Amino acid sequence: MVQFVFASRNKHKAGEVADILSRHLNFEFEILTLDDIGFEGEIIEDGKTFEENAMIKASAAFGKSALPSFADDSGLEVDSLGGAPGIYSARYASKDGFDADDNDNNALLLKNLEDKENRDGQFVAAVAFISKDTSFVTRGEVKGRILHEPQGNGGFGYDPLFFSYEANECFGVLPREEKNKISHRARAFEALAKVLNEKYN
Repeated sequence: MVQFVFASRNKHKAGEVADILSRHLNFEFEILTLDDIGFEGEIIEDGKTFEENAMIKASAAFGKSALPSFADDSGLEVDSLGGAPGIYSARYASKDGFDADDNDNNALLLKNLEDKENRDGQFVAAVAFISKDTSFVTRGEVKGRILHEPQGNGGFGYDPLFFSYEANECFGVLPREEKNKISHRARAFEALAKVLNEKYN
């Protein structure tokens, strides 16, 4: 049994990651979260890219646990907004001490797209991995467009506004198991799994 630390406190995301990896890893594993290893405080994500922020988080988890650690950083890039919200996706509507939630972020995105004809964009995920003898980053993307209003009750973040061209469906409507086959996070973690299968077998 190989233990990995996933540098997140988000149990929902950890469950999604475990689902994805369980389909691709051919060895037994356990995923621990930051809470499981007793990590206190916040990790300052001051990188300029998804890749840099993912490595900052993975390095923090590895520094605390000495266990092989990984982290993802993901977000939505909208072409007509110059790639925004990008690395600021989770805190897009946050300002002056106001801590925005998914609804706030989605509302701001819709407002900023009111006068835009091009609503194309992509979800991007970078996964950084670090252990005693290696470190690397993988990346996944899924293309689509931003809808004019939310659809469905599934997913989280911008999922209810994102229409996937590949699935021909909104991520807010798509069942989780279907989303996990094609999502940006799924693709980045599939690439991670390929390396881990070679490393731990």
